Amino acid sequence: MIKKMKPWLHVWLFALAAQAGAAPVSVKDDRGLLQQWPAPPQRIVSLLPSLTETVCALGACERLVGVDRYSNYPAAVDKLPKLGGLDDTQVESIVALRPDVVLVAPSSRVQDRLAALGLKVVVLETRSHADVKRVLQSVGQLLAVPEPLKVWQQIEAQMAEAAAGVPASARGLTVYYEVDSSPFAAGESSFIGETLARLGPRNIVGKELGPFPKLNPEFVVRADPQLIMVAQRNAVKLAERPGWNQIRALKDKRLCVFPPQESELMARPGPRMGEAAKFMARCLREVAPK
Repeated sequence: MIKKMKPWLHVWLFALAAQAGAAPVSVKDDRGLLQQWPAPPQRIVSLLPSLTETVCALGACERLVGVDRYSNYPAAVDKLPKLGGLDDTQVESIVALRPDVVLVAPSSRVQDRLAALGLKVVVLETRSHADVKRVLQSVGQLLAVPEPLKVWQQIEAQMAEAAAGVPASARGLTVYYEVDSSPFAAGESSFIGETLARLGPRNIVGKELGPFPKLNPEFVVRADPQLIMVAQRNAVKLAERPGWNQIRALKDKRLCVFPPQESELMARPGPRMGEAAKFMARCLREVAPK
């Protein structure tokens, strides 16, 4: 039976750390909830790959004591306890790890249960570039890491370098970026869409449709993109979808298929977005009109 930590114990630990000279830290998460710790958390559970990568990019990988099933970068996190996914998060295993904080996405279904069991849960959303920058700052504040936005500066520098390598003839190409064969697309307001905008193509999925909308397949046919970007797992039989054999991208063979490691990286809104931009820029160089 898991027992909730008594409130007085939190107060006692806070006072003990303060007496020892440790500096308390506080952070407001994306629920607007402000929480405080008597000292920077040393035992962290992350239940989202992009948050795992953020902790590591800020130089605090050694503080992770458990991660979700899909966290696999950097390699060091593969040795940590895997605590399930969105539908099967292992709550008792998380509590047994005695984390100082659990980092989760808003979509986490166990955040309230973990909080009810006495754990401090920080909810962070990363859908856009601005979100990624803000989350870097929030996690840096939580971990008392100096200058966390240096990581953002590195991302920006990589994106600028990638954009500089895109031929002028590729700028303005209309593009459809598929994130799932349902089909779900990466819209202009998503972090993927914002990276594409930096590189020059025009997204057929406008901001008014949201970051990752589910589309009617006919939408793509009507939009008739000049370029399609898709993960290898979703690229099978694209031309066999109703009407898709008439899409310019497929007729002109302007199709970029990303292998699993690349497509996985590109789907994570975090410290490696600059690397993702380089993969997109490579695609644009390969399909650029001569």
